[in-house]
Amino acid sequence: MVGGVAQDDARENRLIDLFNLGQMPDRVRHGTDAILSLDGIDYEFELKSATTSKGDISTVRDLGPSHIAKWRSKHWIMAFFDKNMLLYCRYGSPDAMEPWITEKWNYIKADFEMAKHVPGHITLETMFEIIGRKAIYTKADARKIHKNQMSAAEYEAAQDMPDGYSPARMLDIFKDRARYVIERGSTLNNPHIPAKYLESWPKITDNHAAELRTLVRSWRDATP
Repeated sequence: MVGGVAQDDARENRLIDLFNLGQMPDRVRHGTDAILSLDGIDYEFELKSATTSKGDISTVRDLGPSHIAKWRSKHWIMAFFDKNMLLYCRYGSPDAMEPWITEKWNYIKADFEMAKHVPGHITLETMFEIIGRKAIYTKADARKIHKNQMSAAEYEAAQDMPDGYSPARMLDIFKDRARYVIERGSTLNNPHIPAKYLESWPKITDNHAAELRTLVRSWRDATP
């Protein structure tokens, strides 16, 4: 896995240089991959790569609503390699990716709606049946339920009694755990973008930086 991450980073850096892109100074691994500054406007890009032996483009682990929201406005560069040799790239506008993004969101939307509404129907009696009835619950009780989803400081701050949590406050933690479990089970694990989906996207084989800017301008001029 470490080797794969290093290879992905090397390919990403190569694309950034090839297309003359920038990066945010405070960039994190799951943030925006690159920025194209063009005519006074910054366009955010996702950079993905694949080998021609596989063709399909991998995306992310645990795809959920945050990825959907982030990706809708992104531009895309898909790079295809034969081992370490770059063969060609394809450019996709936000409009080009919209059908695939919408398809994935429609697949998981009901599950996340369930995560939003179901916890609110959990009662104290339901919680008592599962974890037992207490007048005061301890931090150990809370951590046993919600595990590492809160920090030590957050567990401390959540206490509403000197020695722990009232049943009502424990119910809040219990509901948060139920919401997390449903959402965690609702994400998609690395859905791939089929190579066939990308066949109509413009192919870039040389003059990469100039070609990309021409394509982005064309998309911009055609977009209301």
